[in-house]
Amino acid sequence: MKTSVQLTIPAEADYLDIVRLTLYGLAVKLGFEYEQIEDMKVAVGEACNNAIIHGYEHLGSGELHVNFEQQLDGLKICIRDNGTSFNYQQAINRTAGALHTTRLSDAPTGGLGLYMMQALMDHVEVNTTSGTEVILTKLLGRKEEMA
Repeated sequence: MKTSVQLTIPAEADYLDIVRLTLYGLAVKLGFEYEQIEDMKVAVGEACNNAIIHGYEHLGSGELHVNFEQQLDGLKICIRDNGTSFNYQQAINRTAGALHTTRLSDAPTGGLGLYMMQALMDHVEVNTTSGTEVILTKLLGRKEEMA
């Protein structure tokens, strides 16, 4: 049986602990290791912060909809806002160009969140048709060992 837990919270940083605690509880129940849970918490926190800071920047306030869905082989987390969308491919291209031509110590603040999510999760999908939806998937049993 697939388990699904849904949260709707105000798009404010003060409420992100609710998302992190829910994620932690579900991930422990599903058998994820501590390091995997910490990676998920960072990635989900980044997606939520992006929605709060960028999605509702010009709108003042809004809501975040977070859905945790147990998969046969892991956990899928959808973070959705109804705020201002952005051009995902343009953002990736702009950041990729900056990463290849700039020393890390000189990189501008912001813009690396999408890369961080991709590094920490097994699958990342971004939909920007109406608002923004970030879908993060972490698979059970995958080890993050360096080769």
